[in-house]
Amino acid sequence: MLISRSISHNNTGMKLNVIFYVCLVLALAGFGTASAQLKKNTKAAGGHSAAHLSVAGKQEIEDGKLLISKSDCLGCHNTENKMVGPAYREIAQMYPQTDASIASLSKKIIAGGSGKWGQIPMSPHPGITPPDARKMVMYILSLKPASPKPGKQDK
Repeated sequence: MLISRSISHNNTGMKLNVIFYVCLVLALAGFGTASAQLKKNTKAAGGHSAAHLSVAGKQEIEDGKLLISKSDCLGCHNTENKMVGPAYREIAQMYPQTDASIASLSKKIIAGGSGKWGQIPMSPHPGITPPDARKMVMYILSLKPASPKPGKQDK
């Protein structure tokens, strides 16, 4: 009984490793097209924040929100409060909405890692494609509070 459990466990681990590497290769293969689309969308948006994005950009944000809701992200993150990982609003406040930040955070979602927010590592998500990771990042970065316009004050 003990031997069959350990064999079953080893097969499961090996299957997960194979799935991980296959997904990683597929994700890396699709990253070029996501980067080109990101540059096109950012140029079209004139470098503005998510509030000023085109309809296509707003759709990406909504898609990202949906992708996060269907993933395991919410086991470690939420919008407002730090859990195992940082709150999405904390991430949005730390990173500008630039091509470099979006690409870096997208890669971090797929590859995982640790150090920036503490020693607990974020697990890799090789099954998430670069375009989907980008949409998730676009949603997260859209949560950055809008900076007040000069001359406007709350009443």
